[in-house]
Amino acid sequence: MPNLFIWILTFGFLKYICIIMSTAFVYPGQGSQYVGMGQDLYENYPEIKELYQQANEILGLDIAEISFSGPEEKLKQTFITQPAIVLHSVAATKLIKNKEPNYTAGHSLGEFSALIKAGALSFEDGIKLVQLRGELMQKAGEENKGTMAAIIGLDTIKIIDVCRDASEYGIVQVANFNSPGQIVISGSVEGVQRAMILAKERGAKMAKELVVHGAFHSPLMESAKEDFEVALDYTEFRKVKIPVYTNVHAKPITQETDLEFIKETLYDQLTSSVRWDESVVNMISDGAREFIELGPGKVLQGLIKRIDNSVSIKGVDKAADLAAVNNE
Repeated sequence: MPNLFIWILTFGFLKYICIIMSTAFVYPGQGSQYVGMGQDLYENYPEIKELYQQANEILGLDIAEISFSGPEEKLKQTFITQPAIVLHSVAATKLIKNKEPNYTAGHSLGEFSALIKAGALSFEDGIKLVQLRGELMQKAGEENKGTMAAIIGLDTIKIIDVCRDASEYGIVQVANFNSPGQIVISGSVEGVQRAMILAKERGAKMAKELVVHGAFHSPLMESAKEDFEVALDYTEFRKVKIPVYTNVHAKPITQETDLEFIKETLYDQLTSSVRWDESVVNMISDGAREFIELGPGKVLQGLIKRIDNSVSIKGVDKAADLAAVNNE
């Protein structure tokens, strides 16, 4: 009996230590880009310069030059933005030397970076997919004009009700459940603008239309799905090495997950809501105590802080950020 008691205590202590040390790598999505992104990593690390040169060859364009020098309007083109962000995220991840994540997730586009980190996708296949994804989404946005808006200071249930009530004016739904009090809606111009009016009437602190190239994560992206499904079918996916929490389900893909399910989630993601707040809550519930955002900007760090400010939050965007992660 004493031996059993000691075993129970030891197991409990080890489980506690694992929880304390559990880390999640998280990856930003479209909107985080800026001119100059990734340049200092490229200039300071030969392996990153090689990675960018590889990406240039795969994509058939000088993604390094556009990322570093712009112009901004060119970098903001969806078919360029998406591979540029994933490339930056992969570059930052390669420079983490003494830490491996227990969990990973990405916001919309960032899910591809997470799948690359988890070993489900090769870098080459992943960046090809996001280039095509960007092209198809941009085309869908041009064919089916729509818009998006950020709603601040209104709870989730009320915003869902607002979208339902505004839908008689046009398509509108929640695109991103980002954090408590910060939600993005998407759809037709008429539907979104009506929802903005209703949101303000029902107590929203702010309802701001966003400058975007399409109504992402709404039914107006439906035309992008057919060609993207074909590309997914021809892409080799592998079992993940670490859990990846998906946007569509907010639950993890694991080694037991069927590979077709991974493809289905990426396909569905184009027109489904991004359940980011729920994904973060689930990672924390499963043991994540440290979050590291890898890639341009600090958007996810801000969102995670609003979701649960008790966890450790860091980011690696520039070379100077590496010290706080690698020297621990």
